[in-house]
Amino acid sequence: MGNFCLIIESQTRSTIEMFTGIIESFASVKEIIREGTNVHFELSSKLAPELKIDQSLAHDGVCLTVVSTSPDSYRVTAIDETIKKTNLSQWNIGKKVNLERCMSANGRFDGHIVQGHVDQVGKVKRISDQQGSWIFDIEFDQNSGNITVEKGSITINGTSLTCFNSIPGGFSVAIIPYTYEHTNFHQLQEGDWVNLEFDIVGKYIQRITKGYS
Repeated sequence: MGNFCLIIESQTRSTIEMFTGIIESFASVKEIIREGTNVHFELSSKLAPELKIDQSLAHDGVCLTVVSTSPDSYRVTAIDETIKKTNLSQWNIGKKVNLERCMSANGRFDGHIVQGHVDQVGKVKRISDQQGSWIFDIEFDQNSGNITVEKGSITINGTSLTCFNSIPGGFSVAIIPYTYEHTNFHQLQEGDWVNLEFDIVGKYIQRITKGYS
C-alpha cells in the first residue's frame, strides 16, 4: 500500500503522487522566509541534486512542492492552511526533517496508503527506552473525529508505523533501532508536536458509517 497526493497544477494537467511512509533521507532547514501568509523554507539535503522544480516531496509527512533548486539545497512553500494544521509553524533553523520522494510506478508498496495530507498534530506524551527499542505514547485531540485501531496503520512525521494501546485520543508505537536512527524520531522529546495522518481506509469506513456531521 502507498500514499496519495493529488495536486491540481493547471486546468490541463494533474498528477497523482504516491508515497509509502518509508523515509528516504533527511533535510535540514537553512532559512525561513515569511511572505504574507505564506512561508518559504530553504532546506539542505543530499537529495537536492536529484530534485526538480514542481516535484512533490513529503516533509515530515507534509506533501510540499519544490519551487527552486540548487546543487545542495531546495525551496518549498507552505500556505497558511498547511501552517495551521501541521507542526511547520514550529520548524526552526537547523531542524532535521524526514524526506520521502513519491514512489515510482514500478516500486513496491512497503508502507501503507498515505496521502501526504496531515489530518492533525499530536503530542509526544511519553518516550520509554526498552533497551533495544523505544515506545512512543502519542496523544491527540479526539474531538477531531480521528481514530486509530489496534494494530492499524498511522503516519507520524511521514513515517509509516503500527499502532497499539489504541484509546480515544491516544495510541502507542514501537520504534526499532533502524527507524530511530534513520528518521527524526531520535530528536523527538516528550512534549514535542508531530504530524499525524490517519489510515485513509479507516477514514473512509468512518465516513460511511457515521456520515457527515
